[in-house]
Amino acid sequence: MSDDPYGVLGVARDVSESDLRKAYRKLAKKLHPDLNPGNKKAEDAFKKVATVYDLLNDPAKRAQFDRGEIDAGGGERPRQPYYREQAERDAGHPPAGIPVSGI
Repeated sequence: MSDDPYGVLGVARDVSESDLRKAYRKLAKKLHPDLNPGNKKAEDAFKKVATVYDLLNDPAKRAQFDRGEIDAGGGERPRQPYYREQAERDAGHPPAGIPVSGI
């Protein structure tokens, strides 16, 4: 999922839990498949809103997303290597902190 979860729900990043819940319920009621039978767009939007709410409603997941540790789908982002690690790897040297035997 590439969309900003806050944008999907139409709320600001500093939204309170109660306002988050209100925004979710409003969209869920509008997009629910039972109220929109046969409307594939509404069904897909409902699923996206539910996924986003699951992410933002959990304080731990929300904090991880805000820190950039997980993506909007809840999957972990790969750790970005530091420049020094990359430079040492490219030069054929072991990363800092790893002892080199025989030297």
